[in-house]
Amino acid sequence: MAAAPPAPTSRLRAVVGEEELLRSRAVAAVRAAVLQRHPDAEVHELAALGLPVGQLADVLAPSLFGEHRLVVVTGVHEAAGALVDALTGYVQDPDPELTLVVVHHGGKRNDALLKTLTAAGAAVDECARISSPGDRAAFVRNEVRAAGGRITPEAVTALVDAVGADLRALSSAATQLVADFGGVIDDEAVARFHRGQAEVTGFTVAERVLVGDRTGSLEMLRWALDRGVAHVLIADAIADGIRTAARVTSLNTSNTGELARALKLPPWKVKKAQSQARGWSIEGLQQAIGVAAELNADVKGAAASADYALERAVRRIVAIRAVTGRAARTRAGR
Repeated sequence: MAAAPPAPTSRLRAVVGEEELLRSRAVAAVRAAVLQRHPDAEVHELAALGLPVGQLADVLAPSLFGEHRLVVVTGVHEAAGALVDALTGYVQDPDPELTLVVVHHGGKRNDALLKTLTAAGAAVDECARISSPGDRAAFVRNEVRAAGGRITPEAVTALVDAVGADLRALSSAATQLVADFGGVIDDEAVARFHRGQAEVTGFTVAERVLVGDRTGSLEMLRWALDRGVAHVLIADAIADGIRTAARVTSLNTSNTGELARALKLPPWKVKKAQSQARGWSIEGLQQAIGVAAELNADVKGAAASADYALERAVRRIVAIRAVTGRAARTRAGR
């Protein structure tokens, strides 16, 4: 499922499809490949919706210092015509010291840009929605195998039945099962895992963080760590919650059905994100996304203590919500 790193000569890449987790992984794979070759590369991630053409031009312009740059433009299916024209013009003569990744959620809107990219030699990562039971079962098997374990057919069925269709939740559960039980995962292991998961999970921590409950967040975090929930799963849950809240907030509608269709998310997840996004400003969510990105690196080895990195990130995110949310309310009241 993971995207192959871009070829050394490739400077254009399109990530296309409805499956958010696969898109995220494809972009992460490109980022890792670029930073491996160019450790000092500048990294810019820009949302296409509402992006000024001038800002895009600034990051695509040749660097005065000659360092490599990675530019990721997300949500190009929502891009205005002028931005699409600017990207189309750029790919005709791309900068050899810049890797451009364009992320499209699928569908017909702005698909001419994808055709232009493909014609210009861009590598393409297909991230089609995983919707059939057979595809979800294959996804679970691959996730368990990637984590170093094996899973019986009965356990695959039990896990999908218990968790549902959300790929991030399935991935987290598969990884945690291998961490908890190792070796071969059977249906009894799945049952025992979910009895324990009823107590606290990474998503429980994330929910408390997003609503600004500092005391509850830290308490849930300590419970999760005490029962052995993997650091990376807690960090992933926090990042997923923030990203989803940001996506819901960025669109100019509160209609759950419209949001679900636009974001290609189940209505229950949109409702949950709408609830968690209350009290946040766009600026605050953008800052929180930055903290979550730092946390992802910290729990994967950048920090001396993953426990401390998680606690510090929780405190920072809750504080960001309090400060930026208060500032936004003050501006609105003027």
